[in-house]
Order: sequence, then C-alpha cells, then structure tokens
Amino acid sequence: MTLGEVSLKSSIREKIEWAEAFYLKYRDRFIKDPEICELLHRLKEAIYASRREMANIGMTVECEFCEKDEGGSCCGAGMEDRYDGGLLLINLLLGAELPKRRYDPASCLFLGPDGCLLLAREVICINYLCQKILEHVDSKGIASLREKEGVELEVLFILRERIRKICNTSYPTLSQKVRNCSKSTAK
Repeated sequence: MTLGEVSLKSSIREKIEWAEAFYLKYRDRFIKDPEICELLHRLKEAIYASRREMANIGMTVECEFCEKDEGGSCCGAGMEDRYDGGLLLINLLLGAELPKRRYDPASCLFLGPDGCLLLAREVICINYLCQKILEHVDSKGIASLREKEGVELEVLFILRERIRKICNTSYPTLSQKVRNCSKSTAK
C-alpha cells in the first residue's frame, strides 16, 4: 500500500487506512524520539485524568443513560468525519485499535458498547457538554473537568506539533503527508 495523500474530505475508511499504513511504516521513527515518548505518556495520563473526572462528577453515567435509553445524539453517525489522519495516527501510537465497523449504525464509528474507543479525541468530543449535563452536574465539577480537559488538549496540541516538526526536519518526505492529513488542527 502506498502512503498517498489523505485529507479531511477523504472518507473515514481512507483516513483509517492511511493512519494504519503510516503507523506501520514510520512508528519506530516516532517511538525512538524521547520527546514524543514523553508526550505520549503525558497525554495518556491527561486522558485518564479527564475520564476519571467525568466518572467522578457523574457525567459518565448520564451519558450512558442518554445513549442507551434516550437515543443519544452527541456521538451520532458522522462525528467520525471530523477526525483526520494525524489524530488517528496518534491513537495508534497510544495503543488504540481503530474499528473496522460500526457498533451501532446510528452512532459514531468510534463509539463502542462502553463509550469512545479512541484515546485521543477531537476537541468537540472532549469539551462538548449538553444542556442536560450542565443542569445535572454542579459548577465545581464542571470547572474541575474543564481544567483536566485543558491539560489533555494542551498536551495533544504539543504532541501534534512535535510530530510535524520531526517530519519537517528529519523526514521531509513525510512532512507533506502529515500536513495533508492534519489540516483540521489549523482550523
């Protein structure tokens, strides 16, 4: 398989195929970089801290109930189209598996029976809170969650930039491929 260009307009299947091929071909180059290793570790910690806080404030239970008993809407089909190849590549570097088929036809490709299958998520998936959550979770809980989400987003941004920098300086032939599949971060 060649590592042709992929963009945000590409289908999610094409983005997944690109990320998996790119990961298989270049993962050693990224994993050998001490800064990327440290950022991946920090990102995992930040993700787990955010998710623990979601559970602590009762958001996880509210979201599960809404998805299973009220039809959900936050993680609806089509949300996966917001993801780019670069973010999918980061998920692979974090050890996540990218799904080949949808768990629920009405839901996002990345939504499994126990929530999101991805570790690194798009900004909207991290910080969107529906009115029901805002009404049921106290403001201190929301503030605590927002603080942890901020750390997660900051580390994710720094990691994306480090990957771009490595591609631009060490592997110029990779830079255009990463730039083309990560255009959503510039918007």
